[in-house]
Amino acid sequence: MHSHSSQIINVMQKIKLIIVDDDDTYRRGINLTVKIGQPDFIITGEVKYGNDLFNLLASGVEADIVLLDIMLPDMSGIEIARRLKTERPEMKILVVSCDNSTETIEQMLDIEVDGFISKVETDPEKMLDATRMVVQGLTYFGRDISEIISRIYITKKRQMEVTSEFSEQEKHVIEYSHEGLPAKLIADRMNISASTVNWHKSNIFRKLGINNSLEMVRFAVKNGIIKIK
Repeated sequence: MHSHSSQIINVMQKIKLIIVDDDDTYRRGINLTVKIGQPDFIITGEVKYGNDLFNLLASGVEADIVLLDIMLPDMSGIEIARRLKTERPEMKILVVSCDNSTETIEQMLDIEVDGFISKVETDPEKMLDATRMVVQGLTYFGRDISEIISRIYITKKRQMEVTSEFSEQEKHVIEYSHEGLPAKLIADRMNISASTVNWHKSNIFRKLGINNSLEMVRFAVKNGIIKIK
């Protein structure tokens, strides 16, 4: 009788995992690793598509954590993560991806996923170690991802510092650039020469560590330097 009850407790304590990935070999690798030597896991679902994940959850399948690839055939992992955070806030999300672009990582940080590891850098065992940590309430970022995150924060901090250093004229140049005006028209509006406009622009680029007007306008909108009317 005693062994039967401890068996029930054991099953209840297993980490319930859903794998969302369209790479069959990758899913097989995790499955095999769990079967061979990771008795604290149970895979409650495996899907290739985002829609299948939401159907699975709607049908009552439970999970403590979702291993989520970003590049899926029907919807992006970013969209899925955003939806999961709204609809299933108690469920942890560990993103596993080959896409380590700064833009993707920034979006995932904004959504507040619980972890992000690079598929290239991580074998299934490491992946499951990361999963355990996330389920315990820690955030987990692979070493290469952590390096990108520090760069993002350093850049952001520097950009926020320089934002307060923009002169009134520089702010006008940014604003008129946002309206799509070329240097000649900006010069007319501001009563200065076109070369002075370009000089202001190059100063702004230098301060922000960027090299074109599009990036300057994007930064200005994102950081509230100019308000979109």
